Amino acid sequence: MRISRLLAANRSEIAIRIFRAATEMGIRTFAVYAEEDKLSLHRFKADEAYLLGKGKGPLEAYLSIDEVIRVAKEHRVDAIHPGYGFLSESPEFADACADAEIIFIGPSSNKMRTLGNKVAARNHAISCVYPVMLDSGPLPYV
Repeated sequence: MRISRLLAANRSEIAIRIFRAATEMGIRTFAVYAEEDKLSLHRFKADEAYLLGKGKGPLEAYLSIDEVIRVAKEHRVDAIHPGYGFLSESPEFADACADAEIIFIGPSSNKMRTLGNKVAARNHAISCVYPVMLDSGPLPYV
């Protein structure tokens, strides 16, 4: 599926970099911003920008999965790029994108759940025959 409308679920320089790459690929860009960021540069670098989480603080606004999905659906966005930080490591966000039939640009929620757990990630690496450092095993219970 060709992406023609991309929302960056992030802010500032991270979002601007996403917009620059998307623009070079002929993709229309969408920004979200918290009330406190209404004058931030990323808002003006996107083709369109929409307020996220009215009445919420900036951290709560950018972490609001429901709000990001709402904006994306209202504006018929094809894909969401989370940047890094905020929702980029949230398997729940990846699942919400899938449920809304929006492409999540990043790893699957299953991969995030596996790799977000150190023991599971190590076991996965071993199952893929990647070299791993020796471990000390479980510590005795004292």
